[in-house]
This record gives sequence, structure tokens and C-alpha cells, in this order.
Amino acid sequence: MVDGQPKPVSLVEVKNILKKISKDRKDMLYEQKIALEHATKFAKLPAKKTEDMIKELEKLEFITELYAYKIADLVPQNEEDVKTIFAKERITLGENDIKKILDIVRKYNIE
Repeated sequence: MVDGQPKPVSLVEVKNILKKISKDRKDMLYEQKIALEHATKFAKLPAKKTEDMIKELEKLEFITELYAYKIADLVPQNEEDVKTIFAKERITLGENDIKKILDIVRKYNIE
């Protein structure tokens, strides 16, 4: 916890934590099994790439830690995807800001 706020965790980190738990325990809780299935299905990048992407996104002055994690988990593919992530924010990202985000995502999302 930082300043009383929980630290965000990426989906791939959740997957890795739950995989470790599943190896250490005979039986996982129902919620843990469902969370592991979800994380396995939707975690799009390996842990190292996700971590590196988050660090690079956080260097952008308009990206908070929370949004860096959201972007890394969702791996937006186009301008509309990025706009959707920021839809609840009062700030409007300019085309240049969106391009910076997509450039970083593409850098790490090479198949």
C-alpha cells in the first residue's frame, strides 16, 4: 500500500500469483479458480513485457499509475480503444497523446 491506497497489480501478475497458489495448495477457493481462468484467458503479454510497458507508460506526464496498468492489461489496438479507457476522465486526450500510447503498446505487443 502506498499512501493508504492499494498498489495496482497487472492481470499477468494475478495469473502468476494464482498459478503459484494452485501449485502450493491442493484445493483453491472457487473465486481463485475463476480469477485464474479469467487471468489466463485475458492476460495478453508476458510479465516482463507488461512490466516494461507500464514503466514506459508512466513516463508520459498524462498517465497515472492506475491508467498505465489498465492500458497494459487491455492492450488497446486503436484510437477508439484508448478513448474508451479514458472515457470516465475529465481530461480529453489529444491525437498526439493517443498516438504516444499506441506507439508504446505496439512496441511491446509484437506477436
